[in-house]
Amino acid sequence: MTLKKRRRQEAILLSLKKLDYLTREQIQILHDLKSDRNAQRVLQEMRDYIDSFNQSQGKRVYYLNKKGRACVDSDKIRVKITTVEHYLMRNDLYIMLGKPKEWRNEIRIRSGEGKQEIVVVADAHYEKDNRHYIIEIDHTQKMNKNRTKVRKYRDLIQRGVFGQHMPKIMWVTISEYRRRLLLDLCEGLDVDVFLPSEIKP
Repeated sequence: MTLKKRRRQEAILLSLKKLDYLTREQIQILHDLKSDRNAQRVLQEMRDYIDSFNQSQGKRVYYLNKKGRACVDSDKIRVKITTVEHYLMRNDLYIMLGKPKEWRNEIRIRSGEGKQEIVVVADAHYEKDNRHYIIEIDHTQKMNKNRTKVRKYRDLIQRGVFGQHMPKIMWVTISEYRRRLLLDLCEGLDVDVFLPSEIKP
């Protein structure tokens, strides 16, 4: 195997470590694999390190297997799941936003102790130019849970957890109706709400 090919494979494995599940199309964009045929060939050559399954919309979804995890020192075990759309929507937003360098998934944001403690887990988070960006994926989430999260973000903002700048909260949701509900919930906050069709690479 050439050095170039080895580096490309390692880069793809690292993307799967960071983003958990990726479609062929997402891998193609992230790693500039050009044609569909070339992308399929590259992924076929990596079959010792990655497993895959078909999701509900018929797209092939890839994730690290045991050997792949060992290659990139990942202790997060992923398997075939029915809720993969949540991950793929988050990945589409990651790509649309230009692959933010500081992007981290499932980030716990905390303030205070004991009865005063507030804890919220953002679906993703990154910082840019001293500003916090919070990502929330509303795929099958109950609106009550979204309401609780928004309330916690308001409390964290009041406590100054995000510094001098109001954080930008970005949601991806599945319908125009839910978008309107989320915009109402987040009134007064700096928020964007996207539909999947608006963030497709």
